[in-house]
Amino acid sequence: MSPQRTLLSALQSVGANKLRTLLTLLGIVIGVAAVISLMSIGRGVQESVTSFIQDLGTNILFVSPSNGALTLDDAYALVDPVLAPSVDQVAPEINVFGDVNTTDEFGARTVFGEITGVTPEYQEVRGYEVDVGSFIGIPHVAGASDVVVLGAQASVDLFLGRNPIGQSVKINGREMTVIGVLESRGGDAFGFEDNRVLIPITTAYRRISADRNVEGVVGVDTISVLVEDENNMEKAEGEISRILRLRHRITDEDDFEVRNQQQALEAFQDTTQAFVLFLGSIASISLLVGGIGIMNIMLVSVTERTREIGIRKAIGARRWDILSQFVLEAVLLSLGGGIIGVLLGMLIAQGMNVTLLAEEEIRTVVSTDITALALGVSMLIGLVFGIYPAMRAAALHPIEALRYE
Repeated sequence: MSPQRTLLSALQSVGANKLRTLLTLLGIVIGVAAVISLMSIGRGVQESVTSFIQDLGTNILFVSPSNGALTLDDAYALVDPVLAPSVDQVAPEINVFGDVNTTDEFGARTVFGEITGVTPEYQEVRGYEVDVGSFIGIPHVAGASDVVVLGAQASVDLFLGRNPIGQSVKINGREMTVIGVLESRGGDAFGFEDNRVLIPITTAYRRISADRNVEGVVGVDTISVLVEDENNMEKAEGEISRILRLRHRITDEDDFEVRNQQQALEAFQDTTQAFVLFLGSIASISLLVGGIGIMNIMLVSVTERTREIGIRKAIGARRWDILSQFVLEAVLLSLGGGIIGVLLGMLIAQGMNVTLLAEEEIRTVVSTDITALALGVSMLIGLVFGIYPAMRAAALHPIEALRYE
């Protein structure tokens, strides 16, 4: 039988029982839509944070402790025109998790998240602009002042859009005065940048952090180093390593790690790629269930059409003709479900942009490779789960098939 006749016969068989075909398609539709929507969320997160990291600049190095400790004095020692001529500025920071709350005539409101202790240099190194008020200054750091600068969204959440300058908030129970609000940066994953809460680094260490030491030396979690020229990144890394090794009296393995933006970006991309694949694998379980549904329906179809198979064989149909038709029917079912699932998944992804994720400034991304993968897997499932019923149909003996009641 010609391929055209085989395809036409398969289409007629699939359309003969429309309700059963629709229910069979449903499993594949749900599976493909789940793959498209979940992987588009993962890809959106990946692209959003990648863009954010790239926006930080290509001339920033990050110094963090590995099996030792870094101090505020270590950070300032890196600004040395003799030993580190490639270094422009440094911005040490301390990160503490806690809650920020305020109470007024409109009730009590709380923001929970990361509170960052910074120095005045942090504003330029990390590219922040102040919308209202002022940034943390040298006197605030020197006096461990109880002042705070809020991100744009944190300000809205705590003060409902009113001017917060001069108002008080409590950070982990300690009262502090708001001196500034940052301009909205937006566009980053989870709205992290606009939810920032910044306080003087000495205040974070002496008043908020639980990791204080008796010597009074201010420990830091990360030092962001702004390099004068991005072409001197490797040179700056060497200068930083040399200064810290001298200060820490290291003769063998470093107790710190120096990373550049590209390394941070590659590490993040590896992590998020695994996250995207994990979401896809979870959603693929639905496709597997849909494939089992196709096999079940095709086995039922073989049983119902036993006499038809016997008649076709009796008038000259070959084993390959029967096999190819039933496999083609299964593939048509899975491909049809896959196409509908792709369209539904794209609609769901777009809907999530509008409803679920609008506040977080994150956009789902339905890329061609995700769509092709979902369609390819759906076709493969139809092929795999359709082979066994097709082989059963092709293996029927014409005489036995004609006797079947």
